[in-house]
Amino acid sequence: MDIREYIEDISRRAKEASVPLRFTRAGEKNRALLLVSELMRKNTTRILEANKKDLERGEASGLTAAFLERLALNSERVEAMAVSVEEIAALEDPVGEVSGVRRPQGFILQKVRVPIGVVAMIFESRPNVTVDAAALCLKSGNAVILRGGKEALQSNLVLASLIREGIGNAGISPDSVQLVERQEHEGVSLLVKQSGLVDLVIPRGGEKLIRAVVEEATVPVIKHYRGVCHLYVDAAADLRMAADVVYNAKVQRPATCNAIETLLVNSRIAEDFLPAVQKKLERVELRGCKKTKTILPDIKEAAEEDYYAEYLDLILAVRIVDSVEEAAAHIERYGSAHTDGIISSGLEAVEKFVDSVDSAVVTVNASTRLSDGGIFGLGAEIGISTDKLHARGPMGIGELTTCKWVVRGDGHIRS
Repeated sequence: MDIREYIEDISRRAKEASVPLRFTRAGEKNRALLLVSELMRKNTTRILEANKKDLERGEASGLTAAFLERLALNSERVEAMAVSVEEIAALEDPVGEVSGVRRPQGFILQKVRVPIGVVAMIFESRPNVTVDAAALCLKSGNAVILRGGKEALQSNLVLASLIREGIGNAGISPDSVQLVERQEHEGVSLLVKQSGLVDLVIPRGGEKLIRAVVEEATVPVIKHYRGVCHLYVDAAADLRMAADVVYNAKVQRPATCNAIETLLVNSRIAEDFLPAVQKKLERVELRGCKKTKTILPDIKEAAEEDYYAEYLDLILAVRIVDSVEEAAAHIERYGSAHTDGIISSGLEAVEKFVDSVDSAVVTVNASTRLSDGGIFGLGAEIGISTDKLHARGPMGIGELTTCKWVVRGDGHIRS
């Protein structure tokens, strides 16, 4: 069949599988997830062999070190994926949650939480997204169509087959989780236009991918374009703690969307703090404003575009500011409304920052790397949204549901 027929067939089968998922009991979904986790552990060698093929192909094609880092799996990461599936299984099922009230007319009005339906997940190099997205969608009663990048195809083929095997063994239709195996670019364009079959699209990857999806989709999209995250070190900061937090936020996993790309430092502590942080960030290329270069003369001067950049690498833009207001103004201009933080012991500065910075996640005396569904207790995340409607910030099973109203009366009519 041609690619159009292929995508329509996958979408139709996902839609059909989503119907019984609406009323599949929590225990059945949890059993399916635990079987998936068990299969992943038993097949760790198989998963890693497939991932090795992806890595070898990626290296040969010239993928960057940051990209390869996102793609790579090892036994610890496979175990982490298995644990994540178990954590999702242990979460309370949001489907069927009811809040109700008796109206003055005598009927009962209920708001009931229900699955969205069919979710299309379009993503790039991280194989763990295959597992997290499938587990979160299944737990929240949704069917999912997974379209990963060609660079992770071998890893995703194995992971998706294990997921489908596990849920099939639990009596749930394997069509509830489907992987788009064909890699024609047209497939993405067709998938995001399956109105009536696909209910929601979530793109997860680089800005170019996400903008292309948004421009072409006729299905609703939840997304974030970039992760230009900031840390502001205030005049009242504990400088030792600040240096530790900056290090973690930049170096721990620089290729993630919640790693900082710009460091803002209050002018009153810049001369003491910047040399210390430069020493701590010895592996990081710093690019600073003119004021920063008077303190750190050996670093590269930052250009305007550096403050808009999502490096996803060991590069950090630095700017000296005079106040929390100036820091907030910088974030408003250059930021992406993803995750931004302040380091300060001053209550007034902290509250002013929290009130002023309009980001999905704001951290106080904490690393931006904490902006994560697993860390937030969501089991995992299907993505981080910087939209303001329906979902914002890390998205877990709750954000993969919507609601319907149920009116229970006894012959009530409107007068």
